[in-house]
Amino acid sequence: MFLSTWSLDPVALGVLIVAAALYLGGVLVLRRRGHRWPLRLTLMFLLLGLGSYAWVSFGFLGTWSTQIRWAFTTRIALLLFVVPVLLTLGRPVSLARAVLSARPRARVNGFLRSWLAKFFGNAIMAPVFTCLVFAVFFTPLAATLRMSPVAQGLTSVLVPVLGLLMVLPMAAHTVLRTGLFIVAEFLFAFVELLLDAIPGILLRLNDSVLDGVTRVVPGMPGWFPNPLHDQHLSGDFLWFIAEIVDVPILVILMMRWIRMDKRESRSLDELSDDEMAELTAAHLRGE
Repeated sequence: MFLSTWSLDPVALGVLIVAAALYLGGVLVLRRRGHRWPLRLTLMFLLLGLGSYAWVSFGFLGTWSTQIRWAFTTRIALLLFVVPVLLTLGRPVSLARAVLSARPRARVNGFLRSWLAKFFGNAIMAPVFTCLVFAVFFTPLAATLRMSPVAQGLTSVLVPVLGLLMVLPMAAHTVLRTGLFIVAEFLFAFVELLLDAIPGILLRLNDSVLDGVTRVVPGMPGWFPNPLHDQHLSGDFLWFIAEIVDVPILVILMMRWIRMDKRESRSLDELSDDEMAELTAAHLRGE
C-alpha cells in the first residue's frame, strides 16, 4: 500500500517540469558549445533529486498528507532536508555557471555570497531554523497547514527552496570561512545531532494531541492510526530523518575543512624563507 499509492499534485508537477527543463536546457546549451556535461550528474539530478521530489509529492506521503499527521510531518522533513541534498548531487550551480553569460553568472555568484546565503548556509544556523520550523507541529497551526489545499501547494514550492538555501552555499563552496569558523561549525554540527532530536522526542512522548484535532474522520480505512498514535508516529519519523540528514552535512563540512587546509598550506608554501620568518615572528609577538 505504501508503494502503490499515487496521486497527482499539479503544483509539484509544475515544479518538476520547470526544474527538469532548466537543467536539461543547460546541458543542451553546453553540448552546442562543444562541451560535455557528465551523464552521471544529469542522472543524479533527474533520478535522485527530482525523482525523490516526485516520490514525496505524488506517492503515499503526498496522497495522505492532509489526513495523516505522520505523512505530513515526514513529507515536510524530506522536502526540507533530503530532497535538496539529492538535488545538489547534480551540481546545478556549476551547470548554471558554465552556461550563463558573464552578467547573469555574476548575479548568481553574488546571491550565493550575499548575506542571505551566508545566513542560511552555515551549520550554526541550521538547528535553530529547524527547531523553528518543527515548532509549528506543536501548535494548532499544524492542522491548518495540513488540511489546507493552498498551504499544501505552497509547501511543495517553499519548503524545498528553504532547504536549498541551506545546502547550496555549502555544496557550491561559495561561502568562504576562516579556519576557526569552520571548526566551530563542525563542532556545532555535532551539537545539532542532539538539538534535532528534540522536536521528534517531544511529539513522541506527549500524551495529548498538540494540533487540537482529536476527532476521527468517518469513512477512513481501518489501518488509519488514531490521532494520538498518529502524533507519536510523526515524532518517530521526524526524529529518524532529522538525525540521518546530519550525516551529509558533516561530510560537507569535513570537505570544506580539508579544502581550506589545502588552500592555506599552498599559500604558506609560496612564501619565501624571509617572509615565513617574518610571519612566524609576528605570530610569536601575538600580532
